[in-house]
Amino acid sequence: MTNTSEFMKQNKGRVLSGMRPTGRLHLGNFMGALANWVKLQHEYECYFFIADYHALTTDYANTENLRRNTEEVALDWLGAGLDPERCVLFLQSAVPQHADLHLRFSMITPVSWLERVPTYKEQQENLSEKDLSTYGFLGYPLLQAADILLYTPKFVPVGQDQVVHVELTREIARRFNQFYKLGEREVLPEPQVLLTPAPKLPGTDGRKMSKSYGNTIELTDSEATVRQKLKTMVTDPARIRRTDAGDPDRCPVGDLHKVFSTPERMQAVNEGCRSAGIGCIECKGWAADALVQILGPIQQRRASFTPAQAMEVLRAGSERARRRAEATMQDVDTAMRMPKLDAAVSEVAR
Repeated sequence: MTNTSEFMKQNKGRVLSGMRPTGRLHLGNFMGALANWVKLQHEYECYFFIADYHALTTDYANTENLRRNTEEVALDWLGAGLDPERCVLFLQSAVPQHADLHLRFSMITPVSWLERVPTYKEQQENLSEKDLSTYGFLGYPLLQAADILLYTPKFVPVGQDQVVHVELTREIARRFNQFYKLGEREVLPEPQVLLTPAPKLPGTDGRKMSKSYGNTIELTDSEATVRQKLKTMVTDPARIRRTDAGDPDRCPVGDLHKVFSTPERMQAVNEGCRSAGIGCIECKGWAADALVQILGPIQQRRASFTPAQAMEVLRAGSERARRRAEATMQDVDTAMRMPKLDAAVSEVAR
């Protein structure tokens, strides 16, 4: 990367985002965030992290697969095209400043702010089989705020449903900046939302693609697996017989075509489905063709990395992230007037 392009990226601002380590990613993850990150790395100074601390907020009782899931996500990131030469890829728990700033925020944030977060009660209801009556679960928005503000980003790329979380982060930054000053300069500038386009991407059962529904198409699925999954995918309920005309706008397979197929193919789908000129099996085959074209290059890039190499990328990126985070924490410590032990005192203590 040239110095000129690096300067241009830094001039446009810094971007920060992360994902929980849930294991292998699916097309919903790719279209909902990852594909956008790949574009952003060419335009902004980007920091992307695997949020393993956040995984503990709901799955603290079972950490058996945490490392393996982290490896899988890192491999999928690299396969999708995230380039450690163009962005910083790191592991949340490898940067201790995340926990440090989270603790500071917990001292100044009213509990009522956390209880009003929409997903707090929603997840408690949706995950009723788990005991989520912990501070970690209640306080995860503070950890999220620390994740963001630690890198003083200009933008946070999120979908519309996540805007409320960024707004809470902005509120926490404002409250912190009211208490603690660095002359005329804000210690923690408020980040802006960078809305991520979120195309409608249904799973094989017609609902939103989600691991919890078991309806996903994974980035690592083979061509045979993709074609088999699409064969069972639900279609327009009004199209009962082969001779019945259908409506691609009411069909989950039609939604896949709108995201992944060429305009020419989309025209053929519209004309063939509405006139009953094509059957659902043929239409699903066309959709599978489009998905295989997308997944092939991702899988080839992914296969060029071993899990150990992916973890080394995260290790190197975490070192870079720690340097950026430490710069922020030095400002935080100064503004909060935290006592510091100089080198002489530290030597005596030893």
